[in-house]
Amino acid sequence: MKVKKTSANCFLSKKIGYAFLFAFYLVLNSGNAQSIDSLADTIEKIKPSVVGVGTFMPKRSPRALFLGTGFVVGGGNLVVTNAHVIPETLDAQHLEEVAVFYRKGKDEKIVTAKQIAVDKEHDLAILQLSEGQLPPFKLGNASAVREGQLYAFTGYPMGMMLGLYPVTHRGIISSITPTIIPLISAGQLNEKLMKRLQAPYLVFQLDATAYPGNSGSPLYNTDSGEVVGVINKVFIQEGKENAISKPSGITYAIPINHLENLLHEIKLH
Repeated sequence: MKVKKTSANCFLSKKIGYAFLFAFYLVLNSGNAQSIDSLADTIEKIKPSVVGVGTFMPKRSPRALFLGTGFVVGGGNLVVTNAHVIPETLDAQHLEEVAVFYRKGKDEKIVTAKQIAVDKEHDLAILQLSEGQLPPFKLGNASAVREGQLYAFTGYPMGMMLGLYPVTHRGIISSITPTIIPLISAGQLNEKLMKRLQAPYLVFQLDATAYPGNSGSPLYNTDSGEVVGVINKVFIQEGKENAISKPSGITYAIPINHLENLLHEIKLH
């Protein structure tokens, strides 16, 4: 009888142990499910604030030329993107203008815009829409960003070839690192890199791959949707990966505090 009792107790202990493990598994997966649901809700909320940026020319074919991604801030009539996305010159003779592309319901819209501020050092530009307003992003706190935290960015990695359907990627902050690294030889230096060597600043490095069309995309908190950085696919890599023969798929973002400074300069923040 004692043997049977011991066996019964052992069986009961195993059942309790399995039940505990199963409950623990459910708790873990419940947290993951909530995290995924939270990101899904955030994406739905921020998508109307993400736009395409390029130029528009009435008699050109195609009339709209996509150059990068942007996002809406301020009162809803300002768009942020990378400075390198905006052309240095426009074909005024053929009425070429900077333009913003966005989706409203099932319709794709085009509205012209003008550049009202630029910070070439941090590769940022602010455009003002010629008409209308769109839902703006809330600006987050870049100084609160920590390595290992999960963030997302939304934009148009492949341009508008398949229509204005924004694409979202997510990744952790793998490093908070200077914009430029030492070069192998002085022969690799050019005027732009010389300037950046004199005043490097910190940027966010992500373990997610961005594409040229992602330049200007917002990097945002997956829960709150607050933007903490601006994805940069070209400008930073020129400095950080100059010593690499085959540039990596690493993605960088300019911290949002540099945008806040630019907004303060034009008294719009």
